[in-house]
Amino acid sequence: MPKSITEQDVLNQLKTVMDPELHKDLVSLGMIKDIQVSEDNDVSFTIELTTPACPLRNRIETDARQAVLQLPGINEVKINMSARVAQNQQLKENVEIPVKNIIAISSGKGGVGKSTIAVNLAIALADTGAKVGIMDADFYGPNVPTMMGVSEIPGPQNNKLIPAVAHGVKVMSIGFLVKPGQPLIWRGPLLHSTVRQFLVDVDWGDLDYLVVDLPPGTGDVQLSLAQHIPVTCGVIVTMPQKVSLDDASRGVEMFQKLNIPIAGVIENMGPMILPDGSTLDIFGEGGGEQMAGAYGLPFLGRIAVDPEIRKFGDAGVPIIKQSPDSRAAIQFNAIACEVASYLSQLNLK
Repeated sequence: MPKSITEQDVLNQLKTVMDPELHKDLVSLGMIKDIQVSEDNDVSFTIELTTPACPLRNRIETDARQAVLQLPGINEVKINMSARVAQNQQLKENVEIPVKNIIAISSGKGGVGKSTIAVNLAIALADTGAKVGIMDADFYGPNVPTMMGVSEIPGPQNNKLIPAVAHGVKVMSIGFLVKPGQPLIWRGPLLHSTVRQFLVDVDWGDLDYLVVDLPPGTGDVQLSLAQHIPVTCGVIVTMPQKVSLDDASRGVEMFQKLNIPIAGVIENMGPMILPDGSTLDIFGEGGGEQMAGAYGLPFLGRIAVDPEIRKFGDAGVPIIKQSPDSRAAIQFNAIACEVASYLSQLNLK
């Protein structure tokens, strides 16, 4: 008759399993839930990850299973994998905005594909099962509605603006509130009040991640956002060419002066991959990675020039949805996992 296994026996084994990114054991991190042991020594439990976008979930599950199977007399191990996104502690104290993490997407200059990155990143996070919103704070060039394929929002409710929903993401943009083609000739105070309205007067609901598409540069909107709410992290988007890198460096320094952690640098519009597998160097290559290294920042990845990205964005169905098996979509998913992992490590320090 095999020795009866207890819940404490299971916990003791799982204390030996480390989260590879957080460098703590699963029990200390509070990831182990609902341990059950049957009379036949069948064991079941839940591992609650800190993000559904965890890139190492399979490794964690395998390591946990192997650890429990070392107990003598074990018959079967069943593991349920779930996730609860870790919340930024500063945001937790802000009751006006029920958002766990705010990700600000920045570029030093226009035309580097920042909005494309923001849209695909938001959808990639939502596709993992996270609750995601995107706030189009590029008030002078609000492209997010076009890329997300939405043109209007529902009517307000309870004195709150209701965001549109597209591709599993809640969407708010000044583009919903002004006539098409109407120029926005706004000074600082009006920009300041609009940033606040988009944060406080929009019914975002409970979000795991709010992706904010900032305007290019380092101006009033960036300062207003930092003054209104603790931004969890920033992401820098650049092209490989020198003029873009110089401007992107100012974005890095802006986040540093505002005490906003930087998840890393994305190099957009890298060499185009031709049908025969060769590459066409249009804007250069490697500049974003070099800049990240110079500032001691993670390099999140490189997105190659691809006409399909532009075409699908213009059609309102971003490439990550229209062509999920494409190189670009795979890279966007990988970058989303890197950002989610960075946030988990940041929030659980």
